[in-house]
Amino acid sequence: MSPQVTEARPRDREATRERILQAARELFSEQGYEQVTVRMIAAAADANIALVGRYFGSKAGLFAAVLQGEPTFATLFEGDSGCLPRRLAEWAAERMQHPPESPILRTLERFAGHPEVQGAARERMITAVLNPLEDKLTGPDAPSRARMAASVFLGIGAMRRRVGPQKPTPSDVDRLTAVFEACLADSVK
Repeated sequence: MSPQVTEARPRDREATRERILQAARELFSEQGYEQVTVRMIAAAADANIALVGRYFGSKAGLFAAVLQGEPTFATLFEGDSGCLPRRLAEWAAERMQHPPESPILRTLERFAGHPEVQGAARERMITAVLNPLEDKLTGPDAPSRARMAASVFLGIGAMRRRVGPQKPTPSDVDRLTAVFEACLADSVK
């Protein structure tokens, strides 16, 4: 009788990395950032805990990688630049009433002040909002103008979290449009 030979499963680094990302996405969405441990993520992904460190560096690095896979605001910035303030106002008005649709972005909202999440939140704001918005703007001081518009988004989210959701009116959208027009204008009147 010949000895039984077992073939080792070939290593697929990308598949393992994706399993870890998916497990992290689900756990962060369900339990929040603070309650989730790297050990929990590795177990849910059926991966060695050392691989989490190798692929992502830390729990905060893994959270940042999860954020990179989330929807962006890119569609808001597409189309006619003249209509951009209105598109931003409509999106912002929707945020008055509802938190972000993505559970990960809701987690980011809840834990944005957490020291380990702050770097990921900053990078997300720069890559998903500020840079694309700056690229859409013409004229002087585009970075400052983009920051002013992003401040409106952040303020609306903070207000909804602290005061509660508010159904926007058509007048709210008109006012927000005027605010975004002022934020994005290439000259001060």
